[in-house]
Amino acid sequence: MQPQQQTPDATALADLARHARLERLARLALWLVPALWAVNYIVARRAPGVVEPYALALGRWAMAGLLLGLAARQELWTQRRAIANAWYQYVVLGFCGMLVCGAWVYIGAKTTTAMNIALIYSASPVLIALGAVLFLGERFRWLQVAGVAVALAGVVHVVVKGQWTALSQVQWVAGDAWIVAAMVSWAAYALLQKLWPSPLGSTARLAAICVGGVAVLLPCAVWESLQPGTPPWSWAATGLVMTAALAPGLAAYWIYGWAQKILGASRVAVTLYLGPLYAAVAAWGVLGEPLGWHHLAGAALILPGVYLVSKR
Repeated sequence: MQPQQQTPDATALADLARHARLERLARLALWLVPALWAVNYIVARRAPGVVEPYALALGRWAMAGLLLGLAARQELWTQRRAIANAWYQYVVLGFCGMLVCGAWVYIGAKTTTAMNIALIYSASPVLIALGAVLFLGERFRWLQVAGVAVALAGVVHVVVKGQWTALSQVQWVAGDAWIVAAMVSWAAYALLQKLWPSPLGSTARLAAICVGGVAVLLPCAVWESLQPGTPPWSWAATGLVMTAALAPGLAAYWIYGWAQKILGASRVAVTLYLGPLYAAVAAWGVLGEPLGWHHLAGAALILPGVYLVSKR
């Protein structure tokens, strides 16, 4: 007896149902990304005097790339010609996502606070959303615009500790300039991934980007090691590298890239607004910093805002 074949309509409905399940899973996973990146803020603040920025970024992405490469080795070998033809894309993405958004964040963290890092990074969804509309043809509905505004209000509320009149008194230091550059670079990284479609899956593509990142980080790390005052390698440095590689590196970047394929650049980017909120919780739990009512009020604005932007 011949198995019953699905009609075109049934196949289309099955594809729609599968895509809807993936969208739900992607939206849920997005709430985890800022928590993983908050770990990087703690690492960045603890790194000075233990490990230098380029060495930390190099170790982070070399380890992440090795693990990803092992997991996707068969696909990487099968697609080796496609990777070789687009080698410059992986170098550019590695420069934007691993050197600038890695080492330069650690350089900036020497003179700025984890909260300032989170605040500045939370502005990148605006650039990503604008770029997605201009260059990728994505549509941004008024409900999503409202979500951006509400989430941004929550970010500012957290940063000024509920004292809106103190907004003009926020102190900016040299390290903030490094973070601004990293924020712009992250927007470029997110948009270029959509602008340059790849035949690779999420794991294999991130592994290839890691190779590009290691290539541009290696000469910087060698130069850095030759500078006077560079601390010797230690177990503490190894621990920071491993933490940065596994949580804000491997897990966060993979989830972000995978979800962006499903939801689009602008919808995924808005989760960066959760950064200051997650950073405050991390500082309270790890560093013992107090958690105030302004954090809860900010959460009441940020969480609905992220939901409005990320929902279909």
